[in-house]
Amino acid sequence: MIDPRPSDIIDHFADIIRAAAGHKSPLRIRSGGSKDFYGSRIAGQKDCRILDATAYAGIVDYEPTELVVTVRAGTLLTELEMELRKHDQMLAFEPPHFGSAATLGGCVATGLSGPRRAFAGAVRDFVLGVRMLDGRGDDLSFGGQVMKNVAGYDVSRLMTGSMGTLGLLLEVSLKVLPLPAMEMTLRMSMKEAEAISKMNLWAGKPLPVSATCFCNDELTFRLSGAEPAVRAAHAKLGGEEIVEGVSFWESVREQTHAFFQSQKSLWRLSIKSTTPPLSLPGKQLIEWGGALRWYASDADVDAKAVRGGAANAGGHATLFRSPDLCATVFHPLAPEVMKIHQRLKEKFDPMGILNPGRMYPEL
Repeated sequence: MIDPRPSDIIDHFADIIRAAAGHKSPLRIRSGGSKDFYGSRIAGQKDCRILDATAYAGIVDYEPTELVVTVRAGTLLTELEMELRKHDQMLAFEPPHFGSAATLGGCVATGLSGPRRAFAGAVRDFVLGVRMLDGRGDDLSFGGQVMKNVAGYDVSRLMTGSMGTLGLLLEVSLKVLPLPAMEMTLRMSMKEAEAISKMNLWAGKPLPVSATCFCNDELTFRLSGAEPAVRAAHAKLGGEEIVEGVSFWESVREQTHAFFQSQKSLWRLSIKSTTPPLSLPGKQLIEWGGALRWYASDADVDAKAVRGGAANAGGHATLFRSPDLCATVFHPLAPEVMKIHQRLKEKFDPMGILNPGRMYPEL
């Protein structure tokens, strides 16, 4: 069988979207399904048609000397990362996979970043441009392949984290970075308050820290960069070197670390890094220099209390995983912010057919 041409695949996707729009039938956009657990259930999920984006895969353009790659959204993350490694380059935001079927489209649509995010930047910081199909089936392109290419509203970065509610991603152009010449993982014992203070102190100094994780009274951190800089930082900061550093950070990124193996609800609190220890019952794991705090709780925990605590700390709380499929996942938006989201949804998806309710019931 001859594989369909990329243009034929796009035409097929567009036909599906137009037909759904004509009947006002919801579509469930997904690729590998590795992040199906994340977000709210789509309205009428059992009955709505799945638009599988995995057929549109492959690297469109890659110029290692320019540190830019353009990739089709159905491309496996593992395949993209393998190609980048051939040229000693990487996705600096260290995206979690949560399964071998993870694709670039799902990575960008969910907007999730890994341990390096606080020091290198988030997914949207590396998105230069996108090609997409909107809720009318129109083929649209935004941005480009350079950092400063935007005049007006930055739609390419708007698509990052939109959970497929605004359009179907077709292609994404990303800035990539060279792999560090050397990395070293270190660990030291201390209490939570001291760890938070120390991580924030390091953040204000020219140190090659690229990841931090505090759990069970142990602060683990990674140094990345030129060998002289890494060794000098080790001598200054101290800590016991961990030989299995690579596998440790993978366990944090992919949530195979023992902390994440609980069957309890998992909350993701994004707050000010300087926030003192939170008085929440249950276990906690801290990343991103104190700015990301994972909280494993019983199902009957007061969601308002968790979200109120996050708001008081200058941030928000997301119910990342939960046995309760009917629970509200994302932090409630202020009325004026919700209106902006609704206007964007109406502009890109006027019939409201693309992943309805995946983020909020109003979208």
